Amino acid sequence: SRRFPQAIIVGVKKGGTRALLEFLRAHPGVRAVGAEPHFFDRCYEKGLRWYRSLMPRTLEGQITMEKTPSYFVTKEAPRRIYNMSRDTKLIVVVRNPVTRAISDYTQTLSKNPTIPSFQALAFKNVSTGLIDTSWSAVRIGIYAKHLDNWLQYFPLSKFLFVSGERLVSDPAGEMGRVQDFLGLKRVVTDKHFYFNETKGFPCLKKPEGGSKPRCLGKSKGRPHPKIDMQVVQRLREFYRPFNMKFYQMTGQDFGWD
Repeated sequence: SRRFPQAIIVGVKKGGTRALLEFLRAHPGVRAVGAEPHFFDRCYEKGLRWYRSLMPRTLEGQITMEKTPSYFVTKEAPRRIYNMSRDTKLIVVVRNPVTRAISDYTQTLSKNPTIPSFQALAFKNVSTGLIDTSWSAVRIGIYAKHLDNWLQYFPLSKFLFVSGERLVSDPAGEMGRVQDFLGLKRVVTDKHFYFNETKGFPCLKKPEGGSKPRCLGKSKGRPHPKIDMQVVQRLREFYRPFNMKFYQMTGQDFGWD
């Protein structure tokens, strides 16, 4: 039958959410929607019945999942998900907010090569070094602020914070934590992964008798444009206090500073 998702990957954009979802889909206990439904941010007026109709059919004991990374920064999303089910498990994939911002910019640039430079968009005023927090690429990385909004509805125990960096350096270790959090057997282990040198991140080995190895598409692992070191440094300083607050809130040090 089709059920509401018991777990949702709610964020963050360019953090590693697609990789996490693909790794999870290698687990026989997980059924997930392929495309991002964007229900709790863009399509809420279509109603919960419509949302459930998007879900894959599951057997008893299987978990239904979806991922829409923009939920994490959507003001109404926590309340809306809470109203669907207060037991929903929430997964947030985070990575160094500076790298994340550059990756976000790179994605936009690939679709629209005429946009202003990263520096022009990141600063309100270059000479004063004032960062423009209204630019979404910068705003998304203020994780502590967004998490505050979620904690008004869900306790910390409903969240798992996945390190986007560790998802690359130790996919099996991070996947172990995810499977434990979801109450699944640790089926996806290091024997599922190989490191793709050209892409610079792990890929899933081909399943027994399955198709070819599953690597993320061309849009993943794009080379980043060269950003002036002073700009990067200024952004690091800007994010540091927010990162520290986020480490305190989650009880996890992500090692970005």
